[in-house]
Amino acid sequence: MSGDETPATTLARQVTNKDPAVGLEAVAAMRRLLDELERLHVDNARDQGWTWQNIATALRVSRQTVHEKHANRRKLTGQET
Repeated sequence: MSGDETPATTLARQVTNKDPAVGLEAVAAMRRLLDELERLHVDNARDQGWTWQNIATALRVSRQTVHEKHANRRKLTGQET
């Protein structure tokens, strides 16, 4: 990464790189970022009173899928009662 390049610019450059090692590492980094963003926004939605069904609809997945993925994590961190 050069001094004036943002992390997003670096990731965009890496994801389009012809070297499979660079491109696949960028894909893995994007997955980690998307997982973190989903956790952040699911927590925010639940804290604001959204139902699991509301969240599932927004994410275009089933209620069961989103509940299984996030409910236990939230219980373990004391965010869900």
